[in-house]
Amino acid sequence: MKITIGLSQMNSRDNKQDNLLAAEKSIRELAAKGAKLIMLPEHFNFIGPDSLRRENAEPLNESPSLDRIRTLASQLKVHVHIGSYMERDEKRFFNTGVVFDDNGERIARYRKIHLFDVEIPGGKSYRESDIVSPGNELVTFPIGGFLFGMATCYDLRFPELFRRLAELGTDVILLPAAFTLQTGRDHWELLLRARAVENLCWVAAAGQWGPAPPNNLTYGRSMVVNPWGLVVSQAQDGVSTITAELDLETLRATRTRFPALDHIRRDLFS
Repeated sequence: MKITIGLSQMNSRDNKQDNLLAAEKSIRELAAKGAKLIMLPEHFNFIGPDSLRRENAEPLNESPSLDRIRTLASQLKVHVHIGSYMERDEKRFFNTGVVFDDNGERIARYRKIHLFDVEIPGGKSYRESDIVSPGNELVTFPIGGFLFGMATCYDLRFPELFRRLAELGTDVILLPAAFTLQTGRDHWELLLRARAVENLCWVAAAGQWGPAPPNNLTYGRSMVVNPWGLVVSQAQDGVSTITAELDLETLRATRTRFPALDHIRRDLFS
């Protein structure tokens, strides 16, 4: 069983229409390359000051941004993971990922669980929780014979989330992100490969790249990592798209040859 995944590395900014056009262009490009599942990065349709993020938030069921992606998925007959966008739910806001199938039907919604409240030494302070509420559900969805799990950006630093997804039977974990340049240079590849090795699963991560208002600088380097922890595809700096072929045979062979998941001391670690 195989599937070709496509990752879009974007440089989203504070012009929603420009971002949507860029997203649509990359989806068309990846579909033409044979991708059957396409993933955009975190905050695909808007990055800007907190006040403008609130203004540009959209309800899940009344979202012009999502409707455009839904329509394109149906037209091109591809599955699309939007990465994430700012969801407005009455008075609350969520950093939400949505997946549409190749008929344009919504098959998954994930609200980011771990919020990025960090002061980076020598950098800036980030307070995602000032406007975003945390999600509280783990989410998986099937495509063909694959089971995909969802996580977003800062979630990458919490291995218990990835382990739980693996225990739910996940074959591939998808991670849209807008990793900062400061942390990305030292931690991005390290953490992605670690999560793949620990859980003997595929990991695919689509990142934002470059400068964005008000003073964001993101790392990029979108990549796909196989269950042995090897990077099989990686984007260079800049706006770009990459593809990789995922297969269950590699995953099953790796788990058979190195059955670490069978050796978990569940009597000690529930």
